[in-house]
Amino acid sequence: MPSNAILFGWNRPLPGREQISRQHFGEFVAYLTSLQQSGSIQSFDTVFLDAHGGDLNGFFLIKGDPAKLDAVVSSNDWTTHITRASIHLDGAGAIRGVTGDEIAARMALWSSLIPS
Repeated sequence: MPSNAILFGWNRPLPGREQISRQHFGEFVAYLTSLQQSGSIQSFDTVFLDAHGGDLNGFFLIKGDPAKLDAVVSSNDWTTHITRASIHLDGAGAIRGVTGDEIAARMALWSSLIPS
């Protein structure tokens, strides 16, 4: 059951690096838009969370074919963006996951592993 999504999240810009974060945000959106237009990803959503006292305050949810997402996260462009983000964002990180039809498959696997 391959992962068909990437969640790239962050807490907040590091103090004094807000302008760098603002600029990189625009560049990252342009990068994701180009990936979508080329068919490398299916779609992406940008989410800003309301203040809640936690350490996740925003994220991109990137969806696509698992093999194409593998290629994206293996690319120099992706690595450069993630490395840049780690320099100006607190708590920046990316994790793979599943959405859509893959949820049922993961739930079936999980359910099959519960002892009777």
